[in-house]
Amino acid sequence: MTARVLIVDDIPANLKLLEAKLSAEYFEVIQASDGLEAIELAQREQPDIVLLDVMMPGMDGYEVCQRLKQMPETHHIPVVMVTALDQQSDRIMGLESGADDFLTKPINDIALFARVKSLVRLKTLTDELRMRESTGQRIGALDNASYTAPVDLGGRCLVVDDRERQRARLCEMLGAVHEVTVAESSADLMELAAHGDYDLVLVSLSLQEEDGLRLCSQLKSLEATRQTPILVIVEEGDTERLVRALDMGVNDYLTRPVERNELLARCRSQLRRKRYQDQLKDNFQRSLEMAVTDSLTGLYNRRYMTNHLATLVDEGAHGGKPLALMILDIDFFKAVNDTHGHAAGDEILKEFANRLSTNVRGIDLACRLGGEEFVIVMPDTDADTAMTIAQRLRTRIAERAFKTDTDQMIDVTVSIGLAVAHWPNDDAEALLQRADQALYRAKSEGRNRVNAEAA
Repeated sequence: MTARVLIVDDIPANLKLLEAKLSAEYFEVIQASDGLEAIELAQREQPDIVLLDVMMPGMDGYEVCQRLKQMPETHHIPVVMVTALDQQSDRIMGLESGADDFLTKPINDIALFARVKSLVRLKTLTDELRMRESTGQRIGALDNASYTAPVDLGGRCLVVDDRERQRARLCEMLGAVHEVTVAESSADLMELAAHGDYDLVLVSLSLQEEDGLRLCSQLKSLEATRQTPILVIVEEGDTERLVRALDMGVNDYLTRPVERNELLARCRSQLRRKRYQDQLKDNFQRSLEMAVTDSLTGLYNRRYMTNHLATLVDEGAHGGKPLALMILDIDFFKAVNDTHGHAAGDEILKEFANRLSTNVRGIDLACRLGGEEFVIVMPDTDADTAMTIAQRLRTRIAERAFKTDTDQMIDVTVSIGLAVAHWPNDDAEALLQRADQALYRAKSEGRNRVNAEAA
């Protein structure tokens, strides 16, 4: 896999060496020699990953990382600090500043490339979700809301380690911040992970009775757990197993002996990324819902109804299944708005939609056509059944006054036009037109009635 890599170092020889190594692996390389240049390039070029030196004049790597993670244009870009600093406190400071990893020189090239590919692969998912959110914003289904980093980064962690002392220590360190569950076996792990809605799974790769890599592979292969972050714990120097774990999609790693602050920092990084991805997924789902639903009533909108009706008409024309449709119009709705105000009118529309939803069958599709007009599409429904449903709806609307937020009680009635499809020559437009004609007759004959003469 290829990627655009921004490397940042104030020593030209280091830049040249790292560029040569990355280019040999077919990465596209961008260079910056100081912190300000790195920030400008990251904003303008949008690299897939940043490899960042710590010790630089002016602005050090910690500050550069903090700024990148605070800016909406760059906070999703993975940052790996590559430095000669080798103290535990340096690593923790790097992770606390927002870095996704902290690698100490001299670096094993195989491990470095595996880490770069792993983080780029994870970023690809984030990019796809960001693109979907952007599409939702362009079509007006979503506001241009900026991402706010969560304050509470406690989560539900699932731990797999069959060495009792190590497991107990791991649970003790995590337990101060997170809710921790222990999986006793591989079967237990799969059952818990698939149904427990965990935020993070921690797997020891030095299990005595199980193959830790195989467990990670199974987690990544199942639909229910594919997107759950995995943090593996490896023995010092076990590069081969670490590289294989990163290649299969493991999100992060720790080497033994596990240090408490580094463990918590890496967990925070994974939870922060997961919360961001969850927000993007939620926004995408919301944009889908908003694209096909009416924002006031929650019913499907005209766009969705048109496409759904066309599909039902095609199926009915080929299979001969009955299809009925009714158009409903709230009687004298303009007078409601004029007398009680538009806020009261909106409350009536919402309650009207609620009564429709609770009084149609599961197979029926209730939609808001626009204004005070609604449509119900009824597949597998003949004329007599459709008339029964329409009369029930008319009764449910009229039998109880509508209450607004200001405790006003308003009597509401509805006129309904009904049509059924005539196969094989009918189409959606003709069906809607006949139902509309029936509605016109219902209103002209006194309203608060169902008319199916034109059906």
